[in-house]
Amino acid sequence: MQTRKETLVDELVEYMLVNGLSNVSLRPLAEALGTSARLLIYHFESKEGLLTEVLERMQTRLRQSFGTMLERGSGSSERPLKQFWDWAIAARNFPYLRLLYELQILAAQNPESYGQYLQQNASNWSELIAMALPENERTPAMVTLVGAVFDGLFLELMSTGDRKRTTLAIHHFIKLVDDARETSRVTHKKSAKASAN
Repeated sequence: MQTRKETLVDELVEYMLVNGLSNVSLRPLAEALGTSARLLIYHFESKEGLLTEVLERMQTRLRQSFGTMLERGSGSSERPLKQFWDWAIAARNFPYLRLLYELQILAAQNPESYGQYLQQNASNWSELIAMALPENERTPAMVTLVGAVFDGLFLELMSTGDRKRTTLAIHHFIKLVDDARETSRVTHKKSAKASAN
C-alpha cells in the first residue's frame, strides 16, 4: 500500500503532465491537489525537495519502461536507439518525456539544489545506454554521444513539433554509426589478413 507521500508524488506527476511547470510553487500545487502547502512542506521540506521526488519518480518509471523495451526487443534487428525514439515519441509516452526534459532543464538551472540528482540521473541513463550498445562499443565516449544525440533531437522535437524531420535525423545517425561499424570491420579484416601473410 502506498504512503501518503507516494500518493502525493503520483498526483504531482499527473498534475504536471497536464499543467506543465507554470505553477510550480507550493500554494498553487497544494490547492490543485486539494491539500495544503503546510502538508507539502511536511512531506517534501521545500519546493526543490518536491521537484526532486517528482524527477526521481519520472526517471524510475522511464528507466523501467526502457529496460523492459530493451528486453522485449533483444531479438529484434531494429537498433535500440530507434526503438527508444519510436517509444518516446508515441502519443502515450511523449508527455512523460516532455515533462521529464522540462524538469531536467529546471534542475540544470539550479545545480546547487539539484546537483546530486543530476549526477545520479546521468549515471543511471548512461548505464542503460551502455547495456543497449554492442559490448565493444560500450565506451564512455560512445555512451555520451548516443545520449547527447537523443537529448538534442528530443529537445528539437519539443521546440518545433517536427516529428518527421527529427525521426529522419535519428535514422541518419544510426546509419552513420552502422556505416562506421562496417568500415571498421572491413579494415580490421584486411589488417588481420595482411598480418597473416
